[in-house]
Amino acid sequence: MNGYMTTKEAAEKWNITVRQVQNHCKSGRITGVMKVGTNWLIPEGTQRPKYTFVCECDNKDATK
Repeated sequence: MNGYMTTKEAAEKWNITVRQVQNHCKSGRITGVMKVGTNWLIPEGTQRPKYTFVCECDNKDATK
């Protein structure tokens, strides 16, 4: 589809897995995506979303 790339194409471009791309689409971290059936379409030229990691662990448990 012109103007859009598949999750597989985005995964190859961004050097991440297809599942990670799907998760980004589902969580809204990629703007302008369209879901057609079971497939996500991502606008061409979209940059890979930045990762934000939140640790929900208790620091005192990390030393055990």
